[in-house]
Amino acid sequence: MPGILTGEALRAFVHALPKVELHVHLVGSASLPTVLELARRRPSAGVPTEPGELAEFFTFRDFPHFLRNYLAVTSLVRDARDIHTLVTGLAADLAAQNARYAEVTVTPYNHVLDGMSTDDLLTGLATGRAAARADHGVELAWCFDIPGEKGIVAGRETVVFALRERPEGLVSFGLGGPEVGVGRAQFAPFFTTAREAGLHSVPHAGETTGPATVWSAVHDLGAERIGHGVGAHTDPKLLEYLAAQRIPLEVCPTSNIRTGQFASIGAHPVRRLLDHGVVVTLNTDDPPMFGATLDGEYVAVAETLGLTAAEIARLAKNAVDASFQPSADKAVLLAEIEKILLQDLEPLA
Repeated sequence: MPGILTGEALRAFVHALPKVELHVHLVGSASLPTVLELARRRPSAGVPTEPGELAEFFTFRDFPHFLRNYLAVTSLVRDARDIHTLVTGLAADLAAQNARYAEVTVTPYNHVLDGMSTDDLLTGLATGRAAARADHGVELAWCFDIPGEKGIVAGRETVVFALRERPEGLVSFGLGGPEVGVGRAQFAPFFTTAREAGLHSVPHAGETTGPATVWSAVHDLGAERIGHGVGAHTDPKLLEYLAAQRIPLEVCPTSNIRTGQFASIGAHPVRRLLDHGVVVTLNTDDPPMFGATLDGEYVAVAETLGLTAAEIARLAKNAVDASFQPSADKAVLLAEIEKILLQDLEPLA
């Protein structure tokens, strides 16, 4: 098919596209060397302090195993310096992939529960964000999310913290953690409060559960975008609704494979989502933990599905459109994507 790229041409095209990351967790963005440094600084946390053992630590058996290890890494992050290091490390990784903007999920409740002061958390975010822009040309925004497994109290504390502190760059309100046994509807009052205060609703739903969780995220939490959302693929009516309402999904294929939701990209429902007209964006979730990169997600999906250059560019445009950037910034990125696409297609004309 005209416009299908393979091999080095595909990798070069994907890299050239200015990209947006909409689903990446700050703690989960820590590179293995960063985690190793933090683990050696705080050995009592139980995270391995030797490279080989740490690599094994990041070989996840299933989603609950991943969550346990993720929370163990979270416990290593104790002060403003740690937060700053995470933010700037993420920015450097994004810049290396020509990603220009990211909305980063931060879980204040967990950090404060682990003993971090609110001043340290906010200072680390602010200084890291400024350095990301100045040193790497990457613009970062924040999503403060509720750790769902910690219940109603975490929901209440998270929304109070978000609206009381309202740091520069905070654009959205989320809900993460396990889905099984953690109903979305119980968090509805906190999402209502956040939305009324001008924050966008971006809960996780349908990562490890089916359509009912996604429906609840839409109806109970007013979801404007959905974290993962792949559990929707078995419900044709839900797919039709998501497509008609233009509610984007933050799809993280490698994450879903590494946590055991699907066996491979070929078995992943991303093709079904696209065929039903759902707005799909590609993201990394917890990239070093999963051995993922944003470039790699695009390449893997494009290779497996046989996407044309125009279809790949459409995925990049989807992420820009679905972001909460100012319209003027979106326009700049969309124009650049279109320019790169046209340059790539010229030899085929």
